[in-house]
Amino acid sequence: MSEDFELDTDDLTRRMDGAISALRTEFASLRTGRGSGSMLEPIQVEAYGTMTPINQLGTVNVPEPRLVTINIWDKAMVGKVEKAIRESGLGINPQLNGTIIMLPIPELNEERRRELTKVAGQYAEHARVAIRNLRRDGMDQIKKAKNDGLSEDDQKFWESEVQDLTNKYVKQVDDLLENKQAEIMQV
Repeated sequence: MSEDFELDTDDLTRRMDGAISALRTEFASLRTGRGSGSMLEPIQVEAYGTMTPINQLGTVNVPEPRLVTINIWDKAMVGKVEKAIRESGLGINPQLNGTIIMLPIPELNEERRRELTKVAGQYAEHARVAIRNLRRDGMDQIKKAKNDGLSEDDQKFWESEVQDLTNKYVKQVDDLLENKQAEIMQV
């Protein structure tokens, strides 16, 4: 059994890709100086007895860089969507125009930019922790195989494979963070 041990690096890679994908989604929700439909993705609205994303209650558009509009399909939902946006912590004051909710994106001040870079750093750290947890899972599989008779050379080989994969993904997280922080601080 021990001689044909092969660590499922494809599974580890897929799960680490998932951590990177989650980080990108979190970064997209961070507001820079420009409007983006993705900044509304984390906001859920109590609609029809269930929590629903805003993009399933109306059409989200970005007609100009500093304005996001949401055309709500059901008039009864307008107030609930507006309330959810106000309480979301985005720092945006929605304006109503019938069934259209307009979200003017205010200019970010220096203090708010620094706060957002800290939040981006926290998101990146969560992604690094997730990747390191996956590394630990891989290392645990290798230790179990070692106890089942895996040779020391094979153990070292697989451990270095897992570590190389981990380093690659942690570097990706660092690069994404650096780009996002530069985007946030850009005036």
